[in-house]
Amino acid sequence: MHLTYAASPQEPSGGIAGWAAGLVETMGGPGAGLAIALENLFPPLPSEVILPLTGFAAGQGVLSLASALFWTTLGSVVGALALYWIGAWVGRERMHTIWAKLPLVKASDLVRTEEWFAKHGTKAVFFGRMVPVFRSLISVPAGVERMPLHVFVTLTTLGSLIWNSVLVMAGYWLGDRWEAVGTYVGLASKVVLALAAVALVTYVVMRLRGADRAHHRRSS
Repeated sequence: MHLTYAASPQEPSGGIAGWAAGLVETMGGPGAGLAIALENLFPPLPSEVILPLTGFAAGQGVLSLASALFWTTLGSVVGALALYWIGAWVGRERMHTIWAKLPLVKASDLVRTEEWFAKHGTKAVFFGRMVPVFRSLISVPAGVERMPLHVFVTLTTLGSLIWNSVLVMAGYWLGDRWEAVGTYVGLASKVVLALAAVALVTYVVMRLRGADRAHHRRSS
């Protein structure tokens, strides 16, 4: 059974949704897995569109629900592993070299980040799979810090399975109203990203003020 795109204005006909629908219709479960693997590598590809759409396709009989969950979770793990190995390839020394060239940061900041990740890395990897953008980026420090691979894969699989299951099942049950999932998740994503932006701006302002005070002390 194929997705009939002309049947409803709610069904995908173009853009990212149409691209993902084409992959799922042509390749079935592996197509959904490929789309999610690419979403991990390129965060602008939204899982909140791809996953509900895959659930909708499962409801239409294009693939089974079990296949949808298996392949999307496998795709999440494959994409995360690619970023993990990028982090491992960059390594701590290169990361420190790159960090030292960045403005408004100190070597001690990176050291503290490494210490924080060493202490909370397992929680960050697990819960990070459910946070927009962060679910991709968290794989890089995991690789840099050489988190044991079996631990990384286990946490990534469990976190991804939860996130994927919620969105796939939502698309499955909502049917041709699957786009509603992306709307609500998209709003939540914007809130998270806005908070992260505020935190970044606050950090930069505080760093600039600290540098300015230090300059005045040296000048006096």
